[in-house]
Amino acid sequence: QVSLVVNVASECGFTDSHYKALQQLQKDLGPYHFNVLAFPCNQFGQQEPDTNKEIESFARKTYGASFPMFSKIAVSGAGAIPAFKYLIDSTGEEPTWNFWKYLVDPNGKVVKAWDSTVSVEEIRPYVTELVRKIILKKKDEL
Repeated sequence: QVSLVVNVASECGFTDSHYKALQQLQKDLGPYHFNVLAFPCNQFGQQEPDTNKEIESFARKTYGASFPMFSKIAVSGAGAIPAFKYLIDSTGEEPTWNFWKYLVDPNGKVVKAWDSTVSVEEIRPYVTELVRKIILKKKDEL
């Protein structure tokens, strides 16, 4: 499965556009070959102050988010969880704001990273290409 790992925040200027586009991507490509993996983070501008339950409720009710939502975590610095340390080590790019995006292939290899200013629409072709490869590989195995 292809994954797009994103550090999300509910009160960021990027929240509305990103959540809408992430949900559209999930709807178009998931859940068999692709998932957005959302990791709430309050490290940047204190823009994710709520509890895990409130964050998930906000994302589900406001944007119809159907992708997995994880517990609030640290994504950069000494307190970053191991998964984000791996993403950072693999790309040399550490999140400096909300909605940093990491594309991970089915083997767990980090393909690319994008910062908050890059829209989900701009990275859609990279995601689609990886998903297409999985589908073609499965088709060849039949």
